[in-house]
Amino acid sequence: MRPSFFTFLSRGRRACVLAALSASLLASTPVAHAEGDDAPLTSLVALTSQRLALAEPVARWKWAHHEPITDEPREAALLASVEKKAEAAGVDPAFARRFFRDQIEASKEVQNALFANWHAARPPEGSPPDLAADTRPKLDRLTQSLIAALARVEPSRHADDCPLRLADSVARWKHLTRYDAAMNAPLSRALSHVCAAGGVGAVG
Repeated sequence: MRPSFFTFLSRGRRACVLAALSASLLASTPVAHAEGDDAPLTSLVALTSQRLALAEPVARWKWAHHEPITDEPREAALLASVEKKAEAAGVDPAFARRFFRDQIEASKEVQNALFANWHAARPPEGSPPDLAADTRPKLDRLTQSLIAALARVEPSRHADDCPLRLADSVARWKHLTRYDAAMNAPLSRALSHVCAAGGVGAVG
């Protein structure tokens, strides 16, 4: 596993960054007024950021219930469901599967960082969110929105300048929201296969 951004932070700095991370992402909203041909890319970045924000309540629930971060059966079920929904929406199922695999890995990167901080410093306070009644329904709604967003970016993802346009969309999103730089690595991981040729933080 490649090292996380959080690995290189001191304990105190990590705690501050993680607190800012959760607050900044949970305050984010979709960019409904993005203009120009790259509005679909900017909207995809917004939805991806919202999904990444839910890594914190998921991690809190897993911590409170002593559950592992990785849940391979649930991940496999999600990816199988995504392929069916993508095909019904006219989205390449292989593209959708790879995109959602990136969402899973980016979320786990944040969750692992949170667990490391809670082990090293202090555990989260208060009762965790209700995963079944609150967090998972939000994730399900975002899955539907993200599949629709993938359909809208299809004309852009094969363009030669897609990586540059995606980077511009990420920059636009950061400018329009209270975005914390600590999320750069997870967000790049989540967006790494939007462009057919690789994009922001593309990996193999």
